[in-house]
Amino acid sequence: MAARSGPSPSKRSKTSSGQPRIEQFFHVAGAVKVDHLPSGSLAQVAGPVEIIDVDLFEDLDAFAPSRIKEAQESIDYPLTLRRQEIGVTSSGSGSTAPSFSPLDVDPLLYDPESQKWSFSATPYALLSHAFVTLARTRSRNVILNCLTNVLRTILVKDPNSLLPALYLLSNSLGPPYESVELGIGPSVISQAIQQISGLSNVALKKLGNSLGDPGDVAFAAKSKVRTLVPHAPLLIPGVYKVLLDISQMKGSGATKQKQNLVSKLLLSAHGEDTRYLVRTLSQNLRVGAVRTSMLVALARAVSLTPPKEHAGVDSNYYVSTQIRLASRQPGGDSVNALKSELVATFTQAEKLLRRVYVKHPSYEHIATGILTVGLGGLENAVALTLGIPLHPTLGSPMRSLDQIYNLLGDQPFSAEFKYDGQRAQIHGMVGEDGGISVKIFSRHLEDMTSKYPDIIALVEHLLDSSPTLTSFILDSEIVAIDPETDKVKSFQELSNRARKNVQLTDIRIAVGVYAFDVMYLNGQSLLEEPFRKRRGVLRSFFLPFTPERSGVARLSHVESCESAAGREAIIEFWEKAVGSSCEGLMIKLLDGNENIAIEDIPKKKTKSRRKPLPATYEPDKRTAAWLKLKKDYVDGIGDSFDLVPIGAWHGSGRKAEWWSPVLLALWDPESGQFVAICKCMSGFTDAFYKSLNERYSLTESPGMCSKISQWECSTGGYRPDVYFKPSEVWEIRGADITLSPISVAARGNASSDRGLSIRFPRFIRAREDKSLEQASNPDFLVRVWKNQQSRGTGKEGNDEGDLLDVDLSDQDAASEVDSDDLD
Repeated sequence: MAARSGPSPSKRSKTSSGQPRIEQFFHVAGAVKVDHLPSGSLAQVAGPVEIIDVDLFEDLDAFAPSRIKEAQESIDYPLTLRRQEIGVTSSGSGSTAPSFSPLDVDPLLYDPESQKWSFSATPYALLSHAFVTLARTRSRNVILNCLTNVLRTILVKDPNSLLPALYLLSNSLGPPYESVELGIGPSVISQAIQQISGLSNVALKKLGNSLGDPGDVAFAAKSKVRTLVPHAPLLIPGVYKVLLDISQMKGSGATKQKQNLVSKLLLSAHGEDTRYLVRTLSQNLRVGAVRTSMLVALARAVSLTPPKEHAGVDSNYYVSTQIRLASRQPGGDSVNALKSELVATFTQAEKLLRRVYVKHPSYEHIATGILTVGLGGLENAVALTLGIPLHPTLGSPMRSLDQIYNLLGDQPFSAEFKYDGQRAQIHGMVGEDGGISVKIFSRHLEDMTSKYPDIIALVEHLLDSSPTLTSFILDSEIVAIDPETDKVKSFQELSNRARKNVQLTDIRIAVGVYAFDVMYLNGQSLLEEPFRKRRGVLRSFFLPFTPERSGVARLSHVESCESAAGREAIIEFWEKAVGSSCEGLMIKLLDGNENIAIEDIPKKKTKSRRKPLPATYEPDKRTAAWLKLKKDYVDGIGDSFDLVPIGAWHGSGRKAEWWSPVLLALWDPESGQFVAICKCMSGFTDAFYKSLNERYSLTESPGMCSKISQWECSTGGYRPDVYFKPSEVWEIRGADITLSPISVAARGNASSDRGLSIRFPRFIRAREDKSLEQASNPDFLVRVWKNQQSRGTGKEGNDEGDLLDVDLSDQDAASEVDSDDLD
């Protein structure tokens, strides 16, 4: 979860800190501010903790899984005040807790008014009701229906809760470029549960060992709690504000303050609220609502339930009354035609929202735009903006220059060095007062401005020295360099720099900025311009610069070679890349607008078709107009995979004290879970094994490692000794892809009863620049396998064959560092 920070101007200017996020949203949307919310939304999380009755469980089967009941019955709870002696109402099942109609129905048949409550804002129980529905399904349709209906209900009954609901549903507190972190460890949550339940340390630990998941533990403990005075249900804006308050608590006494707020939240929770509040606090909701699903659901919700002032306007985006009525009727040609129109309307709205989000990934600005200007005006209201990162264009991996020429034919392209550094999106602007603001974002959109004061100094120089340059957004690679020789250093050198709040006087490793694209210049977006024009603008406005003083980064253009120079020149350029310290080449189409034959591999069949390849900048797309050819693609299976560790076995022999092998998984966006693909025990150093044990310890880090499966992972036939919380991405290479009776990854694509696995996988490095959802997916695995089969190199058999355990000295450095390099 993220920390909020405003723009980071350079030392020449100061910017005022804006209103708090939720307050700013409500102000723009014309709603009440948070500090004026009705008392019912916040009162229940304030005030003293009340007397708790921890009597024996009654009617537990009505709302808890059998394993929770068994765990509870095995614990001796302290006996204080008996319910029958006092006659109080259970906070877990009191009469004030609202109930809701099903959310997983077809949105066209769903009536938002069917959800009844008498509160001034949306109760948090509506979200927990949705979470319960989502947790019970892997169906994408059911997930989308549930999310769509929740958001429709809020749009109709309480638009003020839209923004906090979007963040709570997506298990975040803010956009990725704002570092809002709760900063709550497992001990804070455990102590809060103990405080409101009256359980002893031994009893709570016993419950935790039995159930594993912190949410299940809290639910089991809270289900026994009785209060003298029933609490009003939690409301969505109140819960969100409390979480923001927790994220802002720093310094001495902050831990105790956080614990008190968590305790008050849990004490006021009803039923399933407890389970999902704790999972939110633990950053592990265990539901299938990923970013793509959220955007689709929001688009459909607004399309079906537009704000009243926009109803009937922008018909391309809003579902008509005629379609609503027809969708309820039996089939027929006219009805089917209208249903096709419904699909087209949904598609238009979904594409619009995706276009807006990848250029401006802020739920608060999008929610404000929806409520104020509607879908028709959203793209203008929420446009590419300085200081807010857009998702970068991604390159498609290729195996050889022959493959690239077969794909692009005689279309002109540029081959560029792919430097081994950290991808950076640099924003610079001269304000009306003459002050300069600078922001630097990673590939993962995280704000890393404070890490590079020398690049801030470079941007100040660029804007000071050019009267025609007032604002820009650059795409670039930050590379460690030797300031005496200008020689490019390895990524390992760059990784030795401090990550935050670096001072110019503390810099020991100089860096250079290798600019390769410009997306915005002097108030104008260049995203729709072809790469040839964007590159021309880059070379005209951003001349190479070598500073005369230390403390300022240098600026260079990426080294490149044009296809017009001939194939021999490109081959020579590739050989130069192979012999240098860079990773390989990026091949970029210069003009586009031609139909180029590409291989389109759907899930169940392969077909070849021609489609246009624009040379425009395509945020968040792995486009065929940008192709990457890395040095390691010429060996083995060629493509490397970005996989997530989700479990491990106890090592043996020399590795008896470590986790080895480690179970790795793909990310499956369709099911919203991680799918195991292979074991890995090669490429690790002793130092890496030691750090792995520290990160995933059964004793020291109870929230990261468990003896029972408690995270959204499908392990197929693998049965690891322990399960890891998915939390990091590793780059893996292997010998080939094989059919496996154990793996369920991509099962049904290559074989009806077998999945795909990687033979002889080897760890290359960690990928801190990639989020979990950016890990390799089953479609990519299938594509690599099909390419392998077409070359006749595929192997049948069990991937559980001989696992190589080789420690090559030339891989030691890569194994011991974390990587922030380009995709």
